[in-house]
Formats: sequence, structure tokens, C-alpha cells
Amino acid sequence: MEKLKNSLGLFFKGTDTFLILSCIVASFFGLLFVHSATLSSLTENQVISRDTFTMIIAVSVGIVMAIMISLIDYEVILKLWPIIAGGALILMLSLFVFGVGPDARSDAKTWLKFGSFYFQPSELVKIGFVITLCVHIELVGDQINKLRNIILLCLHAGLYIGLVVITGDIGSSLVFVFIFVGMMFIADLKTRYFAIGILAVIAAIPLIWTKVFSQIQKERFLALLYPENYPNVIYQQEQCIKAIGSGRIFGKGLFKGSFTQSGVVPERQNDMILSVVGEELGLVGCILLLVLFFVIILRIVKNARLSKDNPGMYLCYGIATMFASQIIINIGMCLELLPVIGITLPFMSAGGSSNLCIYIAIGVVLSVYRHNVELEANTFSVNIIKNNYKK
Repeated sequence: MEKLKNSLGLFFKGTDTFLILSCIVASFFGLLFVHSATLSSLTENQVISRDTFTMIIAVSVGIVMAIMISLIDYEVILKLWPIIAGGALILMLSLFVFGVGPDARSDAKTWLKFGSFYFQPSELVKIGFVITLCVHIELVGDQINKLRNIILLCLHAGLYIGLVVITGDIGSSLVFVFIFVGMMFIADLKTRYFAIGILAVIAAIPLIWTKVFSQIQKERFLALLYPENYPNVIYQQEQCIKAIGSGRIFGKGLFKGSFTQSGVVPERQNDMILSVVGEELGLVGCILLLVLFFVIILRIVKNARLSKDNPGMYLCYGIATMFASQIIINIGMCLELLPVIGITLPFMSAGGSSNLCIYIAIGVVLSVYRHNVELEANTFSVNIIKNNYKK
């Protein structure tokens, strides 16, 4: 019994409990709001909706996976990059054969369907991208500003981004771009290359508009400028803003939002979950949610700075950038500042694959923390995996 107690003590000493508890709190509130968003759709015999149930399972499994991943030295994870890269490639290529898209996007192939369940590979591939890019950046080291290395790194990112774009998932591809830019910035890429990249993107806008965007994606951009010409397209965002505004300072109360409970806001349990928070908890609720997000991201950044080596730092910064970009894009969509591009709000939106993969990413951060802290708890890890791998 004493031995078990000591083992548990070592485990918790080596775990960033503040980070994992912050994430669990965020998921708890996410579950509450998803339940509220789907409350009106429940049948007489239902206690919770399918979306809420799926999210509970995904979060529960995700937490267990995060703890398991945290026990594996991140150096081992990085050494598995060929398998991770190959798996990511297979997942994305499988979409061209088995992929399905949302009802409004029959041309897209963003999900894999397993019976009655859907999985979005790009959510998992984001983490694979962070890992493989981390290895690549570490490989070039101080030579990162050499043109040859920059071209190779851009090709690395371009492969992932290109595959995601071809499947029709423009939103996720934008997150990949932010991850790439963020990690390159941390790796001390010279400012002039960022300026060149921005100019290249600006020059490519006509090509992107004509060759990459589908008709509905073009309409979503145009609807922001000319809402009166695209009433059906802008409807979702307009209702979202009305719902948020109706909550005023303190909101109407949990489960009491008229917009939420009447189902006026489309996809309120997914992309537009902020409308539920704003209506039912008001401005105060939205601010508290942003504070919680800020705390989580700040904690991940702190773990990056605690890392004794560059790979651990790159991993944490890459994941922090992933979370931050998704939060900014989703809130921008909800406030009608950006077009609807199908990005969920981390920890809050319904969705099995997104919630599961969030905790897989958190597991990687926890691994960096565990194997960098100056504690005896470092011995509480899956060292046998590392030793066997080195053999």
C-alpha cells in the first residue's frame, strides 16, 4: 500500500496537474453548453443528446490517452516520426477514396464514416504535422535561414496543407498555416522571409480565389461584404450575433436562452457554440471563457520555456499555436469578422474527433513537462519503451 502511495505521489509530481485540470474544467463547461444547445432536440425518453454522449466518451477517452502519452518520453515520440508521417499521409489519402463531406458541401471529403460515427483525420494530422515539423526544424538547426532548408521546410508544410485543401477543408488548412508560421518564428527564421511569404500569399490570392475556393466558400467571403446579397449564407452568423447580444452582461441563465432553445442558430452545438455561451452567460461568461483559454495556452507556453531542449520547446509552441489559431478563427466566425470555414472551438464544440485529438495534443505537452522537470518523478515514466526502442 505504501509503495502504491509513493508511486502515485511520484506520478502526480511529474504531471502538470494545473494544465490537465484546466483542460478538464474547459471540457466540463463545453459539455454543459453542448447539452444546452441540444436540449430542445431531445425526445421524451432521452436524457442527453447523441452529440453530448459522443463528447463525454471522447473527452473521457482523451483524458486517459493524455495521461498514457505523458508517460512516454517525447524523444521516443519524435523518433517515431517516419511512422507518424506515414500514418498521416495514409489518413489523408484515404479521404479521397472513403471520405464524405457535410450536407452543404457534397464536393468535400473531410470525414471518414465508421457506421454511425464520423472521424475527421485532419484533427489528428495536425498533431502529426507539429511532430514531423519539429523533427525537421531540429534537423536543420542553425542552418534554418539557408534558402535550401527554407524551401524544403515549405515543401514539408505544403504537402500537408495541400492535401487538406484538396479534401475541401479550407478551415483546417488555415490552422496548418498558422502552426507552420508560429513554429518557424520560434525557430528564429529571419523576418524578411515572413515578409516574402506574405507578399507571395497576396500575389496568389487571384489563383486561390479562382482555383481553390468552391462556390459556397466564395459566397461566404462575399456575404461578409454584401450581406444583403447573400441572406441565406450570412443567416447563421447573423443569428449567432443576435444570440450573443441578447445575453447582454450576465446572460439569461443556463438552459434558458431563447435563441439556443428554439434552435434558431444553426450548428449552435458545433461551430457556433459561442452563441450559447454569450446568450446564457452573457459578456461575463464569454470573458471568463477567454480567460480560461488564455490560462491553458499560457501554461503550454510555460512548459515550452521549461523544456531543456529545442524539440520539447517546438512541440509545445506548435500545439499552443494550434489552439490559439482555432480559438481566434472560431470567435472571428461567430462575430462575423471571418467567413464560416468549419473550425470548432477547442474544448467547447461538440465532436468526437476534435475533442479526442485535443487531449492527445495535451498528452504530448504533458510528456514534455514530465521529462523536463527537475523531480524524482521523472523516473515514473515508460522508460522501458525508450530503452527497448534504443536497442
